[in-house]
Amino acid sequence: MGTDRTSTSSRVFTPLDPHSRAETVVRRLTDAITFGLLTDDEQLPSEADLAAQFGVSRVTVREALVALRQQNLVETRRGRGGGSFVRAPATGTASPLRSRLAATSLPQLRDTADHYAAIAGTAARLAAQRADADDLVRIGEELHPRGRPLHRVERAFHLEVAAVAQSARLAHEEVAFAAELGTLLWAPIVPVSSKDPDPITEHQRIAAAIGAGDGDLARQLTEEHVARAVERLIDLHLTLVDP
Repeated sequence: MGTDRTSTSSRVFTPLDPHSRAETVVRRLTDAITFGLLTDDEQLPSEADLAAQFGVSRVTVREALVALRQQNLVETRRGRGGGSFVRAPATGTASPLRSRLAATSLPQLRDTADHYAAIAGTAARLAAQRADADDLVRIGEELHPRGRPLHRVERAFHLEVAAVAQSARLAHEEVAFAAELGTLLWAPIVPVSSKDPDPITEHQRIAAAIGAGDGDLARQLTEEHVARAVERLIDLHLTLVDP
């Protein structure tokens, strides 16, 4: 449709709040690595480029990279072709995620989740109105797990829908949510009950509504999909803070 759209991975590097510290950079990059937005052995931009894209100082970026190296999420290589490279983690990320969830208050959890439901629902409605044939193909490609864990499928699907909505602000909000709560909402530590609809099937229904141009249905299905994920997360949160 002629509207410029950045790639999914490039949205990782949208600017941070000017008062953000190294911890925020660490969380943004950690979440991106965890969900496969940055892939194993992928080279990160230079310190100068990261600082410019995040809107922080090079010192802040350097501190963040040190922390990521200590967590074995980034590897620094010297010499020709050197730089900072992603080291995708194994599946042993449950403990940090549980600690992070337990430290999040229930009101904060609900407030952020309500905000995200509005973002994701609006993105789906606009995608239904604005998607062309190529857009539908791209969304369709995200309906297949292709060996990826469910949490990565979730993030990729919702990011693609936000891109198809052709709203830079919504895409930015989608990425901001991923940095704030997305890792928890779609985390592998949150079990999907056998009583719940299959998430992949829910994606297919949302995609079908977008393909049919039914914005109201696409929004409704997306909000219901997010609401179920939120309830699962809240149930887990309650078991952590009050076993």
